[in-house]
Amino acid sequence: MSEKEETQKLFYTIGEVSEMFELNASTLRFWEKEFDFLKPSKNKKGNRTFTQKDIDNIAKIVELVKQKGFTIQGAKEQLKGGSSSASSKTSGNNAEVIAKLQDIKDKLIDLGDQL
Repeated sequence: MSEKEETQKLFYTIGEVSEMFELNASTLRFWEKEFDFLKPSKNKKGNRTFTQKDIDNIAKIVELVKQKGFTIQGAKEQLKGGSSSASSKTSGNNAEVIAKLQDIKDKLIDLGDQL
């Protein structure tokens, strides 16, 4: 099978996914119980079928747990609230920086008028 055919697949088996990420199938089944958003569908035989969205979610979990050393609980918190709290902090920081820059701009304009 060529790479092009591989990327066009709609569903992946648990064996394919475990091979993709070098994980045991049991690890994927465990993560399915631990992470609410990881819910592969099952076919008539009861075999799990993973979509590209599932693959993307697993990649995020692998990055946090295997590469960055997060615990399962830490990864859950990071994936649930980490991005929203981080973006609200960034928004708050941006507003603060903009206010300071506006203040500096006003002072520079006043200095320019005095010259």
